[in-house]
Amino acid sequence: MLQFDQGTARLLDDAYQGSDVAKRRVAILDALAPLPAERILDIGCGPGLLTLELARAVGGNGEVIGLEPSIDMRERAGRRCGERANVRLIDGRANALPLEDGSVDKAVAVQVFEYLDDIPGALAEARRVLRPGGRLVIGDNHWDSLVWHSDDGPRMARVIAAWDGHLVERAVPAFLPHLLRRAGFLVERTTPLTCCDTVLRPDGVANLLLHLIEVHASQTGSPDLDEAKDWAAEQHRLAAEGRFFFAVTHFVVAARRG
Repeated sequence: MLQFDQGTARLLDDAYQGSDVAKRRVAILDALAPLPAERILDIGCGPGLLTLELARAVGGNGEVIGLEPSIDMRERAGRRCGERANVRLIDGRANALPLEDGSVDKAVAVQVFEYLDDIPGALAEARRVLRPGGRLVIGDNHWDSLVWHSDDGPRMARVIAAWDGHLVERAVPAFLPHLLRRAGFLVERTTPLTCCDTVLRPDGVANLLLHLIEVHASQTGSPDLDEAKDWAAEQHRLAAEGRFFFAVTHFVVAARRG
């Protein structure tokens, strides 16, 4: 797991609250359709932005359970949601949910499944804790949809291949509907949401990835740090010249427990 300094943490917060990720949250909320008094599980809640939105939606008679294995992220979520009595933050992982059978109305996971080495097991756990007819919404990027312009194509490919090493599965949306059906879910819809930038925006997903890839290189040596820095410098140059282009598609999959 990458370790973040204060500067990176601030950049993460900017991106999580920027328009790219905000649009994803809206799409997730539309698919999940939270209702007053519901009990909703936020799997891998991170810094708690979606958790807070859900807490507002379910109201005082509802409850949102934010499940997060990272102590740092739980603390950040706690600061964000601290005044919400209807939010409970717990330690745990998607493959071993510390909840009773049929105890939640809905569950959601955003960019969590691409880091799991046992997706069928996580789906089985989600089905177990959902009540009959309960809804599960999963949002993940399909990284084969990534288009990122560079004047040095081979270097671009090396950098992205090295970054892919931090993922367990880069194409979750491609096979998720099939796995959901096998796990006993009824798949309702799959909604694509493409982020496309021709400007390197400070609060954009592209700028976040640009920084995170450099952090990954400095902490793991993959990609080579000098190559990562040269690549990042090129991206800033392309942006200054008006030649920047970045696009990636996020897919929101909604299903119900059968």
